Amino acid sequence: MEKLSDSSKAKIYTGLCIFSWAFIPVVAKLGQIDLDNHQFLFWSSLISFITLFSITLLSGKIGHFKEYDKKAILNAVFLGFLGAYLYYIFLYFGYAQAKGLEVLILQYTWPIFVVIFAYFFINEKLTLSRIIALMFGFVGILIILTKGDIFSISFDKIKINLIVLIGASFYAIFSVLGKKANYEQFTMVTIFFFTATIASFFSMIIFSDFKTLTIDSLFPVFLNGIFINGISYVFWFKALKYGKVSSVAQAVFFVPILSSVFLLLIFNERFLLIYLVGFIFILLSNLLVQNKDKIKNIVVEE
Repeated sequence: MEKLSDSSKAKIYTGLCIFSWAFIPVVAKLGQIDLDNHQFLFWSSLISFITLFSITLLSGKIGHFKEYDKKAILNAVFLGFLGAYLYYIFLYFGYAQAKGLEVLILQYTWPIFVVIFAYFFINEKLTLSRIIALMFGFVGILIILTKGDIFSISFDKIKINLIVLIGASFYAIFSVLGKKANYEQFTMVTIFFFTATIASFFSMIIFSDFKTLTIDSLFPVFLNGIFINGISYVFWFKALKYGKVSSVAQAVFFVPILSSVFLLLIFNERFLLIYLVGFIFILLSNLLVQNKDKIKNIVVEE
């Protein structure tokens, strides 16, 4: 890839990320045929940690761990607990208990929550365009939760989806607070998944049981641990290195579209037209936020 332009490299690495992350709903469902969400997250996190630590070691970045003081370590551990443990433990629970398409759409509401938490945590202005984006997003959430019938709201029916939304909010907090984290990326992500491994081990022991991998769960767990939550992070950082952050981030919204195709093909899930309506509202919300940030970045660069 030496002869390729930075723009081309960014597109290739972004494409690899999109393709990898699109399999999250599939491996989450397949991996939890014999495992629950605690067991699945433990084994996936352990494999992710081993993969990322190996990459950090082989890339010669292992020395960067010495740059972490106690405060930096605690901050990285806290971020890892939010973004690599709490987010995934709720997300995997959702995929195990609810329809994959519903969970997938709700999973990608986290950029909406980012706008809210950025206002409270890092004092980003809540502009009119962002308020409109929030309105679109919450309409989309309401459509998905009620399947278009707002008078049929029952917390028994939407409890699982609410858990997914809570997980998405944790990832939003992780993203906002992570914006302040100025650490070397490979070592930081390694700490994230080390934290998730420890946290998921204890939650597995407390809320579930220790269970070894079965033949059926072996492939999805290793696929998730090595590529989807492991090497894909390397692709992501490469994409950010060679491309504009706004352009790379906006391309991620192709993930739920590709994931939907995989769910329909592999699990033959029933597609409701109302899902498409809700997804359009959420997508418009995310695009409004992304385009606003993109314009801001262009003005700064000029």
